[in-house]
Amino acid sequence: MMNPPAPTVSQTLQAALALQRQAYLAHPVPTLQERVADLRTLQRFVREHQEALCDAISADYGHRSRHETLLAEIFPAVDGIDHIISHLRGWMRPQSRSVDWRSFFGARNRVIPQPLGVVGVIVPWNFPLNLSLVPLSYIFAAGNRAMVKMSENSRHLAAYLITHMPAYFSPEKLQFFDETGGVGIEFSKLKFDHLLFTGSGQTGKAVMAAAAANLCPVTLELGGKAPAIVCDDYPLQTATERIMFVKLLNAGQICTTVDHAWLPASKVDEFVALARGIVQARYPTISSPDYTSIIDQRSFDRLLNALDEARSGGAQVVQLLDGPAFDAATRKIAPTLVLNAPPDCALMQREIFGPILPLR
Repeated sequence: MMNPPAPTVSQTLQAALALQRQAYLAHPVPTLQERVADLRTLQRFVREHQEALCDAISADYGHRSRHETLLAEIFPAVDGIDHIISHLRGWMRPQSRSVDWRSFFGARNRVIPQPLGVVGVIVPWNFPLNLSLVPLSYIFAAGNRAMVKMSENSRHLAAYLITHMPAYFSPEKLQFFDETGGVGIEFSKLKFDHLLFTGSGQTGKAVMAAAAANLCPVTLELGGKAPAIVCDDYPLQTATERIMFVKLLNAGQICTTVDHAWLPASKVDEFVALARGIVQARYPTISSPDYTSIIDQRSFDRLLNALDEARSGGAQVVQLLDGPAFDAATRKIAPTLVLNAPPDCALMQREIFGPILPLR
């Protein structure tokens, strides 16, 4: 007797959505107490699995600073839930709105917050715990259910969440999915009641196009190329400390980090000297356990090629740590400043997403 064929990716996702929607329709408006219980359960999961979650994320990166994971992923998830619970009763309360008495004489107008149903979340690799559990906190606070698709670069974390989260939440409430090939495309096609996506603009366009076929509302948080602007009257030491801290957090792999910096021409040399001292105090060598690896080989090669392109175009490349400029085995690139980069080079035309800071 032949075994039945394994379900396709689409069939698996459709079945999960149908299960959650059926559960939503059976109980569409959870009480305040039920929502708080879900939030506390999510918080308890993070606390009970904190070390294993840090280890899984580090395994996905090759190496991820434990302190950065605690600061940027664990703490926001745990502390954010306390914040939500403290405000949730007020958020659930009906809100009065004004009425045009000339058109609706004697009428009253209220906004009554109601759950949407099933929310999809497409999570990027750079802060995979933060950008899955923080949205989940608000999804649960609003009384919804959720399906979460992890990144192809978060395989260790995805496996851990898929294995351990069912002990805390039933599949009718929450399910995680690994990116094993083609999952993201099928996930975007599902008839969610709302879809959240964080990632590149190119992928965001594809997600929004797929969701549009279902008239599914989409929230997009896309990449950026935001500068820091240092004014002539601002303390340069303070500016350098702050810029270099955020630029090197997660080795620059943050969509809201400082992509490049504008400085008064007379202060560029001083900024370089200050940056060198600050970086060497924080990361004595490129092998420091507090310094994070680049996520994968493609990204590592892209950054090195971008530096080579800028250098060949006449840019001055300033390495801020003594020793090797990079370590191919650990995919670490030394913090680097780039002066006089050509306007048409990759560093100036696309999001850098690495520990490289052009100065303008």
